[in-house]
Amino acid sequence: MDILIGILEQGLIYSIMALGIYITYKVLNFPDLTVDGSFPLGAAITASLMTNTDSALISSITLGHNPYIICIYALISGGIAGLITGIIHVKFKVRDLISGIITMTGLYSINLRIAGSANVPIFNMDTIFSNNFVYNLFPKALLKYNVLIIGFAITFGIKLILDIYLRTKSGYLLRAVGTNSVLVTTLAKDSGNVKILGIVIANSLVALGGSIMMQQQGFFEITMGTGAMVLGLASVIIGTNLFKKINFVKATTAVIFGSMIYKASMSVAMDISFTKASDMRLVTSILFLIILIAGQVKNKKVKIFVRVKEYLQDI
Repeated sequence: MDILIGILEQGLIYSIMALGIYITYKVLNFPDLTVDGSFPLGAAITASLMTNTDSALISSITLGHNPYIICIYALISGGIAGLITGIIHVKFKVRDLISGIITMTGLYSINLRIAGSANVPIFNMDTIFSNNFVYNLFPKALLKYNVLIIGFAITFGIKLILDIYLRTKSGYLLRAVGTNSVLVTTLAKDSGNVKILGIVIANSLVALGGSIMMQQQGFFEITMGTGAMVLGLASVIIGTNLFKKINFVKATTAVIFGSMIYKASMSVAMDISFTKASDMRLVTSILFLIILIAGQVKNKKVKIFVRVKEYLQDI
């Protein structure tokens, strides 16, 4: 039961990042590697605001130590990172992959500057999961599930907001940019600015996920963003492939389930006797490769079935 709860907790928190990657990868068709830098950026902002009470950054921000306000700061910081990537790509005509790599590389040093060191613990400090408000709100019997309940509330709250946004005029323009940017231009809208907006929203969610994950783990680590893009992509691909034929399951919901399934798969893989904690990156890459290959094989089988069906109908 403890293992299951741990999988659900981390799956829900990582799905916030996966929702951001869903916007860039599925909606915008933009491979944004900024994610590997904006995820730890949210965690670095959180570490700085929680620990460095004499910092000039802290003194200039009111309510800096409220963990819920800190999440907003992390969200804004991710948006700024996405804005930089978007401007590099759209305004300076740099290729999508290269623009993301440039921002991601720069964020490594920026994150170190913000956090102050490569590893910052926040044990025994108030977080969104453990503070006086939570202790008074939850009955004692439910306190051990506080991370799961709060993570569920935050994740599905973001999912609902994202669903509502994607049904607005701005959301429809965002979808159109990824499929037919010419259509956006015919509507007298700048497709480049719409794309920048999408990248900003995506990295805001990614940085928020980094802040929440850092508060759940209790420490910041400079390498915590390594492989974030792969993890998010795997969640998106698993979710959208498994639930694409189930009409009542929205794509955002499928991404959340995909994140949980991916974390469960990783947990099973790491429980195999011949694997070690140091093999995590290798297991992640192999599992992601299997997911991609399985998706391609499935698509080929569907195409073959359709062709055979059409041939039989002709006969």
